Amino acid sequence: MARPHDREILRLAVPAFLALVAEPLFLLADAAIIGHLGTAQLAGLGIAAVILQTAIGLCVFLAYGTTASVARLLGAGNRRAALTQGMDGVWLAVAIGTLTTVAGVLLTDWLIGLFDPGETVAGYAATYLQISFLGTVPLLVMLAATGVLRGLQDTRTPLYVAVLGNVLNVLLNFALVYGVGPVPGLGIAGAAIGSVIAQVLSAAALLWVVGRAARTEHASLRPHLAGVRRAARAGVALVIRTLTLRAALLVTTYAVVSTGATGSPTTEVNLATHQLAMTLWTFLAFVLDAIAIAAQAITGRYLGAGDVTPTRAVTRRMLQWGIGSGVVTGVLLAGVAPFIGVLFTPDQAVRDLLVPVLLVAALAQPVAGIVFVLDGVLIGAGDGAYLAWGGLAVLVAYAPVALLTATSGGGLVVLWVVFGAVFMGARCVVLLLRAHSDRWMVTGAPAVRP
Repeated sequence: MARPHDREILRLAVPAFLALVAEPLFLLADAAIIGHLGTAQLAGLGIAAVILQTAIGLCVFLAYGTTASVARLLGAGNRRAALTQGMDGVWLAVAIGTLTTVAGVLLTDWLIGLFDPGETVAGYAATYLQISFLGTVPLLVMLAATGVLRGLQDTRTPLYVAVLGNVLNVLLNFALVYGVGPVPGLGIAGAAIGSVIAQVLSAAALLWVVGRAARTEHASLRPHLAGVRRAARAGVALVIRTLTLRAALLVTTYAVVSTGATGSPTTEVNLATHQLAMTLWTFLAFVLDAIAIAAQAITGRYLGAGDVTPTRAVTRRMLQWGIGSGVVTGVLLAGVAPFIGVLFTPDQAVRDLLVPVLLVAALAQPVAGIVFVLDGVLIGAGDGAYLAWGGLAVLVAYAPVALLTATSGGGLVVLWVVFGAVFMGARCVVLLLRAHSDRWMVTGAPAVRP
């Protein structure tokens, strides 16, 4: 059974892997380019990135939930209904993105003030964040359209768009940050502007592909209130699940700020180091998430077709792939830890602190492999309610330990040990307990308007 499952997993996971490697480079490019402007600018990016990633991350259900629902309908043999449901998801993305943009721009200063990073860092963070919020609608449309294509078992198109968008992003950021020819250097603002332009063009490309597929199947392109509401209801549990994950990351960043006096050089170094480490962690998380994306698409399709036995078999196989991938990424991260800091910052204090933090992150990679795969399986099965309750339990267990570590003078390295052992360890236990049961394997697909 393993061989055919391997082929199917690889067919979906390899393009998803390459696309997910490209997507975090939006932030990696900003970190590398902004890092050479100065430590304060990099620390400002760290604050802005956490806020922006939280706002966008809460809407990841637009990709994950859409993948699962479209895949179920595809497995049930109704491609037209699948695309109809997918278009309703895109319209939901437009509505949520518009509200998020308005709220984000108006609340930028207040959001940054929650971290109390000091006047200099706060100024850079506000500049980057206000501009970046203008790209919220295209970012969410990208999530929804990517979810539709993954549900249709197409992970190649998102790959092509991600690669081209990322290349454009790097070129625009470099030109707008430092200035090229008649183009003036705009500093940290230039990085945000370049990213927004690349996001708009990437969203337009994905939307064109999905719209063409919908027209081919004679699916409606117009928003349908009942369908948009259905997509929103399906995403509520995933929003709660994602909110708990983002809350844990926010708690971690707050704990980093608490490790030193406000505005002190130590706090700036800790924040800058944490930003680089979390950026690299996110990069590797997306790499591991490639198998989870395959899990979402395959699990949804199999359960939609009523095939329970293959669902269980492919879950076991994907779990093996997740552990193996985690070992590989852990070894690679440990290997580059002493050298990678020079790519992002000239600050020797940040480079020195980054090494032990990355070694801790490397040790947690195999556990992360298990977590991401099982998370994808349960999302593909539509088991959002369990993921929401499990996320709440993990947050309750992790937050007090992280805050206590910071206030007791544990330091950044110890804080990352807590992040890997308590946060990722607890998530692993919660997901393994569910995966060993049969409660998540619900078959069939819902009725969708013609």
